[in-house]
Amino acid sequence: MKILYHHRVASKDGQYVHIEAIIGALREQGHEVVVVAPAVSDQAAFGADGGWVSKVRRMLPRFLSEILEFGYSAYDFGKLCITLYREKPDAIYERYNLFLPSGILAKQLFNVPLILEINAPLFDERNAYGGLSLTWLARWSELFTWRNADHTLPVSHVLASYVRGAGVPEPAIRVIPNGIDSRLFHPAVSKEKKPEFAESLVVGFVGFCREWHQLDHVLSLIVDFNRQRNPDDPEVKLLIVGDGPVLDDLKKQARALKAEHQIHITGLIDREHIPEWLSQIDIALQPAVTPWCSPLKLIEYLACGKAIVAPDSKNIQELLRDGENALLFQADHLPDMLEQIKRLLSDEALRQQLSDNAAASIARQQLTWLDNARKIVSIFESLISKS
Repeated sequence: MKILYHHRVASKDGQYVHIEAIIGALREQGHEVVVVAPAVSDQAAFGADGGWVSKVRRMLPRFLSEILEFGYSAYDFGKLCITLYREKPDAIYERYNLFLPSGILAKQLFNVPLILEINAPLFDERNAYGGLSLTWLARWSELFTWRNADHTLPVSHVLASYVRGAGVPEPAIRVIPNGIDSRLFHPAVSKEKKPEFAESLVVGFVGFCREWHQLDHVLSLIVDFNRQRNPDDPEVKLLIVGDGPVLDDLKKQARALKAEHQIHITGLIDREHIPEWLSQIDIALQPAVTPWCSPLKLIEYLACGKAIVAPDSKNIQELLRDGENALLFQADHLPDMLEQIKRLLSDEALRQQLSDNAAASIARQQLTWLDNARKIVSIFESLISKS
C-alpha cells in the first residue's frame, strides 16, 4: 500500500518521535510512505523548536500569527495536490493540527480515504493555556477536520469523548494509544549501572521539567529519606533525564541541602540514548499529565520494566492498574504522590513485582509502533474496500 503521511510539525520533539516511529513501522511492514510536511522539520536537530518559523510566530500579535497559520493551509494544499497527482497514493494518514483543513480538502478533491490521528483537543488546549484570538476560525477548522475524516484515531478514551462530542460518529472512532519500539526499549537494555549509580536506588524522571512536576518536593523527600535510612541500605538518588526551566532552582536547592551528589541531571540528550539512561532508574515518575494525553514516556517506562508512580487520572488508568503495573496517587495531591514514592523506596519486593508486570503490559496491551501500524493498515484496507 502507498500511504501519504501528512503533518505540520516543524519541531523535533516528542511529536516528531511519534511521526518518525509510525512512518518507520509502516515502511518496515512493506508499505511505501510519502511525506508531505514542513521542510524545516527534516533539517532540525532533536529538541529544536521549529526554527525561524516558531521565532517569527512568537514575535507577531496572536491574531496575525493565527492568520498566517491558517494561510499555510493554502500553500500546503498545493503541495498535497501535486503529491497526490504525482504519487497517486492509496490513502492519506494525517496528524491533526489546528488551522489545517488542507488535508481534508485534498482528500475530498482526489477522493482518497484519510485517517486522522488526534493527540489533543487543540482548540480547547490552546484556548485554555495559550489563548486564541480567532476562536471562531479555530473551532471551525477543528470541527471541519474531525467530522470529514474517514476515520479518527484519538490516543485515549478520554480524548475519544471529545471527538464523539464534536459529532464524529462512533464507527469512525478507534482509540490507539502511543507505542514504543520494543527492540530499543525493553527490560534488558542494560542491567549494568553507571559508576555514579552503582550502589544507589534511583528515582527518575524523563522529559521536560516544569514547576507543576514538583520535583523540588521529590528531592526534599529523597534527602530526608537518606538521612533516616539504615546505613546498610542503598543511598537514594534523583536522576532527571531531560531539560527544563526549573533545573537551575533544583541545583540551588541541592546545594542548600548539601545534597549535590544526590541529584544527577543529564540535560537534553539524543533520543537514541534514552534507553541507556532509563536502565539506571529503579522508580520512574510521571508526576502530572494533561487529562487526554497518552504519555510516550509512560509507555517507555512500562517497556523497560520500571516501578512506576503516576496520577490516577482517567487517561492514565487506561494504561496502568494500581498495585499491578504501577502505584497510582490521587491526581494533583502532592502528599499522596510522595507517600507512594516512599512506599516503593521501602519495599524491594513491591518494586520487583511492579517492574515485572510493567514489562508484560506492552505485549498484553499491544503498545508497540508495529502494533499501531498494523491497526492503521487494517482500517485503511476496510475503507478502501468500501470505496
